[in-house]
Amino acid sequence: MKIEGKVAVVTGAAVGIGRAIAQRLAAEGASVVLADIDEAGGRETLELIGESARFVPTDMRDDDAVAGLMACEPQILINNAGGGPQLRPCFPEADVGRWSASLELNLRAPMVATQLALEPMRRAGGGAVVNLGSTAGLGFGPHVSPEYSAAKAALIRLTATLGVLQESHQVRVNCVVPDWVATERGLAEQAELADPGPPLVPLETLTDAVVNFIEDDDLAGRVILLDRDQSPRLLG
Repeated sequence: MKIEGKVAVVTGAAVGIGRAIAQRLAAEGASVVLADIDEAGGRETLELIGESARFVPTDMRDDDAVAGLMACEPQILINNAGGGPQLRPCFPEADVGRWSASLELNLRAPMVATQLALEPMRRAGGGAVVNLGSTAGLGFGPHVSPEYSAAKAALIRLTATLGVLQESHQVRVNCVVPDWVATERGLAEQAELADPGPPLVPLETLTDAVVNFIEDDDLAGRVILLDRDQSPRLLG
């Protein structure tokens, strides 16, 4: 599917990964709808992109707000809004409301957004959904935020199960699973470490993976891993 001329919704577009994806899609010719609860950051992204974008303040945990966002009838949906592994306390020390909020933002919100985007995409003749996972959702070791890693693991598995939507709705669902990414915050945090380890995943590598999933009609349900010390590779 060509990106040029399509309407693309990017959630969590105020900073970092979401901003980079939004800028890349605009550069590829999409009309980009920026969604974020951070109004100052969202409007800054809007200024960086210009006339090919508009900003819709959105709390992705609010179903009515998400329904309003999807009124733009996107052909491309980037489920990037999420986060929270740096917040403390985490499960099981955190109260139910706190850890549940992480599950709502990192798993339920992209599920709701995807569900609401399906019919507009079907009417438009097809579409593409790209979920942003995390390596926190892979493996069998401990993680500082069990609720975050569990949500990201579920998002990866959800993506694979939705490969069938290509046949039923002409909608492809994919997932990009990055290691630590070279955002402004990521680079600052890495600089504070005594042993910074391998270079962080470049933003360009991540946005390349997103664009490839949108454009390649043969990758429905596939997941790509972006490791810090290895080349990108498809899983499954």
